[in-house]
Amino acid sequence: MKTSRTPAVVVLDGGLSNALAERGHDLTDELWTARLLRDAPGEVAAVHRAYFDAGAQVATTASYQASFAGFERAGMTRPEAKDLITRSVTIAREVRDDVAASAGDDAVRLVAASVGPYGAVLADGSEYRGRYGLSRTALRDFHAPRMELLASAGPDMFALETIPDLDEVSVLLDLADEFATPAWLSCTIAGDRLRDGRPAAEAFALAADHSGIVAVGVNCCAPGDVLPAVRSAIAASGKPAIVYPNSGEIWDGAARRWVGEPEFDTALTNSWAEAGARFIGGCCRVGPAAIAGIARALV
Repeated sequence: MKTSRTPAVVVLDGGLSNALAERGHDLTDELWTARLLRDAPGEVAAVHRAYFDAGAQVATTASYQASFAGFERAGMTRPEAKDLITRSVTIAREVRDDVAASAGDDAVRLVAASVGPYGAVLADGSEYRGRYGLSRTALRDFHAPRMELLASAGPDMFALETIPDLDEVSVLLDLADEFATPAWLSCTIAGDRLRDGRPAAEAFALAADHSGIVAVGVNCCAPGDVLPAVRSAIAASGKPAIVYPNSGEIWDGAARRWVGEPEFDTALTNSWAEAGARFIGGCCRVGPAAIAGIARALV
């Protein structure tokens, strides 16, 4: 139950991939959820709606693994790739607006354009290892064109998410400033370290001087790593924290499946909020039922 000590929290959505898989979709190819922007956009919309219905206040777009290179490897032209990247935002906005019109209220409902790490496009689990061997220039060349397209489609903010690498954090923060789009920064960690082995606090601290960053924190990490990360993110950045861990299972990049036992417990979210998390949700393997539980506990 929410207590008088628990501040207001924006409830994020949960994992897009698990929700689509539960609807019968095979996501084992390299495009992952981004393939359905082409093949079944109505299913992406249905998942966004399911999360809003569960109490989420933010729809995170299906652009995490969307890139020019990935779409072109799948046989699409560059104009087709551009259309699909912008479509990810359009779908989420249309669902958000329809839900708001049906509800007839003034509740906060936002669209966050997912900007996943370079490692996600490699489709080999590199986002859980970091250190791709790319220069800052190469990282910028990869991220800038798709961020420009996403921004042009009119999201409320960027979700700079599952970032495992300190250099990539720096590049993305600079690009968010250039596009003048509010953003949150969310890193993937193991313990108190980025996946590249460097202290997560160093990444959080980089966000301190970026006025457009609305929150700093972690996602797609073990639930047990969240509470220390909330405290570290606030101390290093001076900004509100954002947290949306996965179920606690581990991604096997070679087998392209999750292994282990789930550990996510909505009861943990009150402690995260009391520590200063102002945006709370779930990532991979955390579905609408869990988001509804978070909403009941915190809103």
